[in-house]
Amino acid sequence: MRLGAFTVVDDYPSTDGAASDRVGEVVGLAEAAERGGLEGLWVAEHHFHAGGVCPAPAVLLAACGARTRRLRLGPLVSVLPFHRAVDLAEEYALLDRLIGGRLRLGFGSGYLPVELEGYGLDAETKRARFDANLDTILRAFRGEAVEVAGGAAPVRLNVRPVQTPHPPITIAAQRREALPFVARRGFGLGLIPYATVADREELAAEVREYRAALPTGVRGHVTIGLHVYAGADPAAARRALQRYLDSRLAFQSTHLKAKVAHDPRHARAETVEASGFALFGAPEDVARRLRPFAEAGVDEVAGIFDFGGLPAPDVHASVERLGRAFAAEFR
Repeated sequence: MRLGAFTVVDDYPSTDGAASDRVGEVVGLAEAAERGGLEGLWVAEHHFHAGGVCPAPAVLLAACGARTRRLRLGPLVSVLPFHRAVDLAEEYALLDRLIGGRLRLGFGSGYLPVELEGYGLDAETKRARFDANLDTILRAFRGEAVEVAGGAAPVRLNVRPVQTPHPPITIAAQRREALPFVARRGFGLGLIPYATVADREELAAEVREYRAALPTGVRGHVTIGLHVYAGADPAAARRALQRYLDSRLAFQSTHLKAKVAHDPRHARAETVEASGFALFGAPEDVARRLRPFAEAGVDEVAGIFDFGGLPAPDVHASVERLGRAFAAEFR
């Protein structure tokens, strides 16, 4: 199992009126992840609310790529229904070249009402748009001619990715019925368990279901996002997690909202921590408590280190501490 980092780039009003520099902090997070020996950094795409202030992941990832040399970088996710497929294909092909073939791509269909409404999308049609855009992007990466909405003739990319036929692809799934679709295509699977499953046993069952549906000879790849903090003040991390959960519910995070409606305890930080989907404490202890996820078949834990307004220096120190402890635990 590998350790990476994942950021939603959530932002919060400052109590002292100081301006926030969340995107600059993410570049610092990438540098800390590289120093700590992590596998890579994932960045979420969000729009129109402070719960995620990175509307253009390719731009932020280019900045991260300029400050790192080894780290794998990618969106988790790029929201396909929000964009023209050919635009995304061009942007990410160029990014893969710019960062020397270190790109990995996470795709999703969107789930927050404020974003779907902002783009004028009906939730009932987003799956069809996702499928069509994904197919276009893959064909464009292969050098095939693709249609552009409103265009007079099919076009071909004049810049293609370094990685052939395309960078590694992960699909985020928030509904269990989506697992076979992801698996049958041979794509990696991205899961955020705190928002979708009750416990590690249910998570392990989803991983088994995904692997059972993979094509013969394909192992697949499972990435999960967990809130983590490695340091001497876990109480601060618990307060930050509660702030983060409150913000996700305020922005109507669909799947977390449904989980909380079924059991209100899931709106509390202590419940998430008790479920094992948030790990706070000494670096060696946090690293040790990641072992059950490896045993469940997870390939990469994408640590959500910078959540709920935790100060950037504490976040970056946490990343490096856990990176060293993880390397010692899993060597």
